[in-house]
Amino acid sequence: MARTNPAQFIQQVRAETAKVTWPTRKETVTTTIMVLIMATLTAIFFLIVDKILDIFIKAVVSIGT
Repeated sequence: MARTNPAQFIQQVRAETAKVTWPTRKETVTTTIMVLIMATLTAIFFLIVDKILDIFIKAVVSIGT
């Protein structure tokens, strides 16, 4: 593994950072909204599945009693 001094390392980091394509504010806001929507839909889905399984399990257990 080649060793570089700290100054070279910082220079390489700056060169790589300059190559990064940063998202615009609009892209960031749009992506954030999409993530919040998907998280909400996922939470609702699992809430519904949990309620269905709860009803099913209670029905099965009540058969045995």
